[in-house]
Amino acid sequence: MNYDKLENNFNYKFTDQSILQTALTHRSFLNETREDIEHNERLEFLGDAVLELATTEFLFSRFPDAAEGEMTSYRAAMVRTESISAVAETLGVNEYLRLSRGEQQSVGKARHDILANTFEAILGAIYLDGGYPAADQFLQKHLFPSIDSILNNASWRDAKSYVQEKAQELFGTTPHYDTISEHGPDHDREFHVAIYFGEKKIADGRGRSKKSAETNAAKNALELQGWE
Repeated sequence: MNYDKLENNFNYKFTDQSILQTALTHRSFLNETREDIEHNERLEFLGDAVLELATTEFLFSRFPDAAEGEMTSYRAAMVRTESISAVAETLGVNEYLRLSRGEQQSVGKARHDILANTFEAILGAIYLDGGYPAADQFLQKHLFPSIDSILNNASWRDAKSYVQEKAQELFGTTPHYDTISEHGPDHDREFHVAIYFGEKKIADGRGRSKKSAETNAAKNALELQGWE
């Protein structure tokens, strides 16, 4: 396959396109081919380390007066699965993924996980091909601009921790969560969760995992209580 269009999207030209092909190859693909090829998990491991270092360096420079805990929260928001899978999707990575026929049908959280892991593998491939400056430049172009949206939306804040802090401060109670319903196949399940202060239901939220549903319920509670 020709990857010129994808490289144009990246604003990076590989010296060796075979490294990019490996980055795009999911483990499941090997189950359906006789090719003697490598999947992308080693590159993902490398890219994860590059991502953490480069993002930390960016935040350290961008926010000279920020405390450690604050920068840690920013970094978590920037490199979470939803953030980096969205970048991968915008770059057109979906079109080039090498997956088994079964994985090609994946949607929702499963597809986000694949895209996020592939993004890290691509970053690892760029690091191997062009060194740290090339990997950092890739992130400067495609990921780091998201910090403005993260700050504007306060998505760096851990909603569950914050709503607990406010509920304990103002009402002397610790919020708890109950699952209202869950439905859909295992690979595309949706959870509906409610948050309670004592016996009073405050808000609810939905998500592809129980954790994300609880987080969305906490965000809705913050909005309804005017604690944003």
